[in-house]
Amino acid sequence: MNFLIEVDTALLVYINSFYSAFGDIFIPIYTEKLTWLPLYVALVYYVIKRWGKNAWWIIGAMVLCVGLADFVSSSILKPLVERPRPSRVPELEGVLHLVNGYRSGRFGFVSSHAANTIGLSLLFGLLSRDRFNTIFLFLWAILNCYSRMYLGVHYPGDILGGAIVGVLMALLVYGVLKKFRPSLLHSGKSLSACSAIVRYLISAIWLLTVLCVSIWAWWQL
Repeated sequence: MNFLIEVDTALLVYINSFYSAFGDIFIPIYTEKLTWLPLYVALVYYVIKRWGKNAWWIIGAMVLCVGLADFVSSSILKPLVERPRPSRVPELEGVLHLVNGYRSGRFGFVSSHAANTIGLSLLFGLLSRDRFNTIFLFLWAILNCYSRMYLGVHYPGDILGGAIVGVLMALLVYGVLKKFRPSLLHSGKSLSACSAIVRYLISAIWLLTVLCVSIWAWWQL
């Protein structure tokens, strides 16, 4: 266990060492939940257009997945494991690059950001079978996970643990739907029957958001 902790710490210190003035502006904005409100709206719109009258079941499943992932990570594992965030470890004071003194909460295992974003991305992929938009959702999730290490508030192990929680919650919700509402999995429109706006909506919103945040970061330099 001590060896794993040492490796985890060394990996974080290495990852966290690659910082820049641009990243110090870009990353805190990227990791904010409100930044992604347009993406959430796009997801709801996409689901409504794909599933019609059954859309609220799909939206409910996604909300349930994120809710379970957040509850397990924040309300069960963090207080149970009580692993301090690296930003709050005295031995790492002055070693880690912290942005504007940001340290986040007391405990970090597991990462709620990783659990929530990975869980949502996987469940979306399982339900929609839309590879293109799923890839962009996973890019969104992966960069979210990276941002927590850039900020020095999570170890790689926290991220991995959160990702596992997210995967398990997505599989659980998908399994429940498959068992009790199997018709929902085949009730949506095919991608070919959707408009081009719907087919590329999620990827376009992600790219546009990243572009806007990037422009803002460059403007602030």
